[in-house]
Amino acid sequence: MISVRLSDEEYSALVRLSLVTGARSISELARDAMRVLLNGATREVVPTSYMDEFRDQMRSLDKRIEQMAAEIATFRENGNPG
Repeated sequence: MISVRLSDEEYSALVRLSLVTGARSISELARDAMRVLLNGATREVVPTSYMDEFRDQMRSLDKRIEQMAAEIATFRENGNPG
């Protein structure tokens, strides 16, 4: 068992990511991420440029999810059922 302290922002991002990826839980998402990390440890280190690109894509995805959530909230506020 591993315990990790996260900020509210980090936890929210994990919740959104688990929803987007179809993970059944944050624990499942974390296990999958750890497997990827551990499998990568036995191979060549991923070049920094790929990691930077991955981080940029994740930030972009996170922003889009936030935009969509805001649009849904606005839609519901205007009396449209969710």
